[in-house]
Amino acid sequence: MPRFLVPLLLALGGVLLALKIGPTEQAAVQQQLENFPDVQAKAHLMRPVIAVFLCFLPAIGGVLYYAGDTLARYVSRQFVSNFLICILGLLAVWLLTDLGDNIDDLKDSKNVAGFALQLYLARMPEVLVTLLPYSLMLSVLYSLGLLSRSREIVAMIQTGRGLTRLTMPFFVGGVLAALLCAGLNYQWAPAAVGAEKAILRKAKGQDSVAEPNIRYRNHDDRRLWMIGSFPADYQIGAPLQRVTVIQENPNGSIARIISAKTAAWSPLTRDWSFTEPRVAECTTGTSPDGQAPDFTKNPPSDPLVVKGWSEVPAQLIRPGLPAGQLGIPDLNDWLTANPQGTWASRGGHLTQWHYRWAQPVNCIIVVMLAVPLGVVFSRRGAGGGVAVAVFLCAGMLFVSNVCLALGDSSHMKPALAAWLPNAIFGGVAIFLFQRRISGRPIYQTLRKIIPAAA
Repeated sequence: MPRFLVPLLLALGGVLLALKIGPTEQAAVQQQLENFPDVQAKAHLMRPVIAVFLCFLPAIGGVLYYAGDTLARYVSRQFVSNFLICILGLLAVWLLTDLGDNIDDLKDSKNVAGFALQLYLARMPEVLVTLLPYSLMLSVLYSLGLLSRSREIVAMIQTGRGLTRLTMPFFVGGVLAALLCAGLNYQWAPAAVGAEKAILRKAKGQDSVAEPNIRYRNHDDRRLWMIGSFPADYQIGAPLQRVTVIQENPNGSIARIISAKTAAWSPLTRDWSFTEPRVAECTTGTSPDGQAPDFTKNPPSDPLVVKGWSEVPAQLIRPGLPAGQLGIPDLNDWLTANPQGTWASRGGHLTQWHYRWAQPVNCIIVVMLAVPLGVVFSRRGAGGGVAVAVFLCAGMLFVSNVCLALGDSSHMKPALAAWLPNAIFGGVAIFLFQRRISGRPIYQTLRKIIPAAA
């Protein structure tokens, strides 16, 4: 097969996928902008652009494959085939494990297969972001192990090519994987967690909600909102459910209470419409002796339309979503709406914002760790290098989770919590790669260091 067919077929597949995903994402963004007029439009409008770009990532890899020489294409084929085996194997293991955890919720639905397909399609961006670094590590180690055992690495070096040039296909794969992770982290991977909860609740016959029990206080207008839930498709203007609004007087006493089954906001009139409302008016105010106020219940019209309120749905929903379920546009919206807080009060959202950009770098660092430890020139050091690579990657995951927890709880500065693991293990990777290029021993050196540290 002519090698130019590889990028051509991949580009054709990217076009077909983009024609499906691009308009769908554009329509979703337009609906969200219509119902949430106070969001940062530029950040949200980048979503369809990034989605289309991700469709063409395989074609970019195909172009780079076409541009490479014979040796680079040979190494690339070895790497890609092993990578596909690793990612599919990890996906299968994860799917079986997760299906075992969720089967009790899914079996209560009338369409088990349909809900299962919907669930795992929604979760796929999150799962890919999680599994990509480990698939890269395993595929790089396995590919280099095969090339080392067959003495092909030695033969390639004897042709005058350096180790950096020989392993360049692995680094290109790491960069492409990092771009994929960064694109999915922009919106779709974080949102998958909320989508999972909504689908499972729907499968059990419950309300399809994103997050239950939200409280929001408008200090300027002295209103307290208590929202039972909002649906997973709130971006398209779906109403809030089980809503109670308490209006206070300037002195802090209760003036009015509105309880309703749903509350919907109109972007055209900027009015709130409450269905099945119950209204309690405070007629006497709070008595000086601290007794409860005397309320008079007036049956209102259904729906009850309230004009002049400043709240929009975005103000109410943002505090209800955990920071881990927000993409870059929503995090930007939240941080813009809360500009006055310190890094400690905004730590969870700032940490997640930095982590959205720091996590994809793990793909490059994993390759940098695996390449020098996977290249061996004797059979004796092969197993040790693989063990050290797995140990270092597991350590990076552990340190990353610890730092992320410290950043979310405001015990560590957000930028430091997100980027410190990359700085530590990136430095280790550069050190190992330099030693491998210079021909210095790696595994024997680490054996001397680890007992001394212990």
